[in-house]
This record gives sequence, C-alpha cells and structure tokens, in this order.
Amino acid sequence: MDILTRMEELLLLVVWKLEDEAYGLAIRNRLNVLTGSDHSVGAVYTPLKRMARRGFLETWEGDPTEERGGRSKRFYKLTPKGVHALRQVRSLTESAWSDLPAQVFGLTLRTS
Repeated sequence: MDILTRMEELLLLVVWKLEDEAYGLAIRNRLNVLTGSDHSVGAVYTPLKRMARRGFLETWEGDPTEERGGRSKRFYKLTPKGVHALRQVRSLTESAWSDLPAQVFGLTLRTS
C-alpha cells in the first residue's frame, strides 16, 4: 500500500473537485478555503510535483495567456492510480476509526 500524507490526500481531492480548472493557484486557493489556512506556494507545488512523479497526477501546460504575461498555467488531473490511492486512504481511515470504545477520558464518541 502506498499511503498518502494528509496534505497529499487533500490536494488530490481538491484536484478531483476542480476538474478542468485544476491549476496551481486555483488548487492553492481551494485548499486554503478548505483548511482555513494560508498554505505557502511550496507547500502546494512540492507535493503536486511529487505526486505527478509517483503517477497519481497527470500534468500539462495550457496555452499562454495575456493575463499571465504570456505564461502558461500548469494543469493537473487525477489518474486512475491517484483515485486508487484515495480509495485506499479512505478505507484505511474508516477502518482505523471503526470499533473505537464508546467512551474515552469521560467523553462519549458519537457514531452517527
């Protein structure tokens, strides 16, 4: 099993949700809203590059645009291997959270 970090899991989910609009700034903005934190550029691009090398993401350059001074956007798309990795981490998380004792430290765990 190739276990994802929490950041990798969140980034893959954001890319999946953005579909055709999954490029760096859009991914970072959506992640910031989702987590309520301001993630640095490096905190987003470094794991995106790593996951592309691992085969979880496909990347390509879009057409250059005037609004970006003639530069292109790098787009990301989830691969079947990325979807599989997300399903594995979801299953692992659900398994880890199942069958917990109903109470811990005097607090009651809600199961629904």
